[in-house]
Amino acid sequence: MAHGDFYFAINATFYHFSDRWGEEGLIKYWEAMGREYLSPLAEKFQAGGPAAIAKYWDDYFAGEPGGDVVVSQPDERTVLIDVRDCPAVRWLKESEGAEVHVEIHPMYCQHCHYINSAMMEKTDYEFRLEGGGGSCQQTFSRREE
Repeated sequence: MAHGDFYFAINATFYHFSDRWGEEGLIKYWEAMGREYLSPLAEKFQAGGPAAIAKYWDDYFAGEPGGDVVVSQPDERTVLIDVRDCPAVRWLKESEGAEVHVEIHPMYCQHCHYINSAMMEKTDYEFRLEGGGGSCQQTFSRREE
């Protein structure tokens, strides 16, 4: 399976959860993934601060096929991820007309919000997401004291 083809599996998983347990079940799945599965990453972010957060996401997006994403650290408290062209959404959209094409789950872009927000709950950082549909701004910032 090509690296980007994993997006088909993710999309199908989202449909499975929402078809079987509804929107609430899908959101609970994402939140559990953030709190439980990604807790080691949250600990790494907590220990390393914005520099560790920025490095992780810069490395992550460098390994993703296609897309246009810029990771920056505008100040000592904040990491900004400017997703100008989401590699996942691009891959799924470019499959239109292919034999394996399925519609992108209507909540697809929300997984970033729910997973990352839940992952950061026990840290000194919060996650915000603006936009969607293939382009967004994601922000990790130190909570105000």
